[in-house]
Amino acid sequence: MSLTTRAAVVESGGAPFTLTDVQLDAPGPHEALVRMVATGLCHTDLGVASGGLPFPLPGVLGHEGAGVVEAVGSAVTGVQAGDHVVLSFTSCGSCRNCRDGHPAYCAAWLPLNLIGGRRADGTSTISRDGQPLGGHFFGQSSFAERALVDERSLVKVDRDVPLETLAPLGCGVQTGVGAVWNVLAPRVGDTVVVLGAGAVGLSAVMAAALSPATTIIAVDRVGERLALAKELGATHTVNAAQGNLAETLAVLTDGQGADGVVETTGNVAVLRQGADALGARGTLVVVGAPPFGTEVALDVNGLLPGKRIVGLTLGDSETQTLIPALVKLVKEGRLPLHRLIGTYPFADIDQAVRDMSAGKTIKPVLTF
Repeated sequence: MSLTTRAAVVESGGAPFTLTDVQLDAPGPHEALVRMVATGLCHTDLGVASGGLPFPLPGVLGHEGAGVVEAVGSAVTGVQAGDHVVLSFTSCGSCRNCRDGHPAYCAAWLPLNLIGGRRADGTSTISRDGQPLGGHFFGQSSFAERALVDERSLVKVDRDVPLETLAPLGCGVQTGVGAVWNVLAPRVGDTVVVLGAGAVGLSAVMAAALSPATTIIAVDRVGERLALAKELGATHTVNAAQGNLAETLAVLTDGQGADGVVETTGNVAVLRQGADALGARGTLVVVGAPPFGTEVALDVNGLLPGKRIVGLTLGDSETQTLIPALVKLVKEGRLPLHRLIGTYPFADIDQAVRDMSAGKTIKPVLTF
């Protein structure tokens, strides 16, 4: 038995989000029906909506959902009706990387989350007038009042914390936090540089402030974002629009270079500057995604002093462990996510997109 719900549909690449009624399939054995309370808007949603990725359109996007479970499939054990959940990416659970605690590097990650638009068995989760739509986006497609969610996308969370604050944990926040905690793992006295002070970059700044790193440098071109970075734990800020970034970073690191750099902008010129700013045995984490096929030139001899460049998806996080820990930090006021968030009614999704694209809102969250 299918259920009708209202969703924001992208009809074709570059088209706006249009609110329309769609039909959700009945939950399969490993799925749950979730009433959405809030969902974050992420640059990945905009990239797919623009036609930049081969996701099947018309379709329903959204991958930072938070809501309340209404019904569960016959084989679901981790959650039950009434539970508050944050929705994150999905994974197969059985490949080598999933078994090894790295589900963000699941062998089936791309089709299950980003480009498939359907369940692993090829069936559709969302239709309209009998025609299948692209769905199952990150196992959730949460730009809708109700979402049919893959079991491995569900993370049960503390019901005392407002879901509007928790929605960005599903993608942007855990990506920035994971870059610092799971990859850089700063040691006492380390210097961490964060390139780009958007939602991911500011999450990395907050994570670095909760680590033994003693110098945390945020770099951006927008003064307001740099001021916010300072309030969230950056010890230094650099406006990349003013002066030579390489020289400034050299001065701030006493000529030693950075121990860790997080690149969130997706700009290859910035990535190259990040690599050049590394000190011996330093690590650059590449988070920002430029268009498919983009390449960057590197100084090979410059890498020989033990420098590492590491690509990252979703913070390399094991969601069932990381997200509840982040919820606890939010609840205790130690991870002030509310400073990044601007809320919008679901019907105002296009305004949220405009404000995000214009840099007015760091992390728009749609509320239902």
